[in-house]
Amino acid sequence: MDLSDTGSTVNILAGLLIAIGAIGVMLPVIPGLLLSWSGVLLWALLGSGSGGVRWAVLGVATLIAGAGLVIKFLWPGKKLRNTVPNSALLAGGVLGLIGFFVVPVVGLVLGFVLGIWLVEVKRLGSERAWPSTRSAIAAVGLSLLVEFAAALGIAVVWVLGLILS
Repeated sequence: MDLSDTGSTVNILAGLLIAIGAIGVMLPVIPGLLLSWSGVLLWALLGSGSGGVRWAVLGVATLIAGAGLVIKFLWPGKKLRNTVPNSALLAGGVLGLIGFFVVPVVGLVLGFVLGIWLVEVKRLGSERAWPSTRSAIAAVGLSLLVEFAAALGIAVVWVLGLILS
């Protein structure tokens, strides 16, 4: 593969964006799904091969990204409404944001868990606070899983588009 070939260079850059996006879903700093989708956009705009296939792949990737974003917020949110009050989620978000700057990399998660747990201890008592906190953690994990599945779906569609174009 000759890197002076524009098509090969675009394919490599698009693949890197898609891979970084899939990995970035698990890191709170990197907009993973957006990066994966932008890799497909780059390939659709500048890639070589059949233009119809490239645009069809971009359309399918857009649908997957959109569905992933909607499901990522609705599904875990529905599960949380029954168990964790909004005040606990707000405290978790605020302490998570503070933790992000105080303790790099893991501070966001630690602050989120601590914030929810503290509100739930005050609301329910120390014995019943952890199950509520655990359900909030499970909802966040479900949200990450949905976004990761969408990023992998975009990667699979892109690889099929590479094969077909």
